Amino acid sequence: MLGVGQPFPNWTCQACTGNEPTDLTTIHSTDNQDRWSLFIFYPKDFTFVCPTELVEFGVLIEEFKDRKVDLFGASTDNEFSHLAWRNSNPMLGTLPYPLLAAQKLALDLGITHETEGVCYRATYLVDPQGIIQWVTVNPLPVGRSVTETLRIIDAIQSNELVPCNWSPGEEFLKV
Repeated sequence: MLGVGQPFPNWTCQACTGNEPTDLTTIHSTDNQDRWSLFIFYPKDFTFVCPTELVEFGVLIEEFKDRKVDLFGASTDNEFSHLAWRNSNPMLGTLPYPLLAAQKLALDLGITHETEGVCYRATYLVDPQGIIQWVTVNPLPVGRSVTETLRIIDAIQSNELVPCNWSPGEEFLKV
């Protein structure tokens, strides 16, 4: 599994960006140069935990935009499955970021479950230079904390020494 300090792979993925067949497109890593990226890998479309996470990331999209972070949902499902899922689940209909068909990218990152063949619930924060700055991986049935993700982004983007349980607005460590 690729980790902190390593280059994030260059990638090209089919993606679903909306609710219409015309919203199926191809997205490349070069489309997002000079921006922070947060990749939210999840196991499968049409499941129970995944939409709770994806929707909450969408609810807080402005928080990510304020930090100049672009969001990408991603799984090993294809773009047609993503489109059908968005249209069948009212919570996902207005999702404000793309869902990537990330079969090859998940393999390149080393985040696929050995027997299930699906993505672990992995989160990658990639800096504007394409370097992985944070990665976390949850087991398949355990959802992430979106507020913790924002806290980590704030800590990393501060370029400061950040103590345990730090929250935005609190003091950093002084040496």
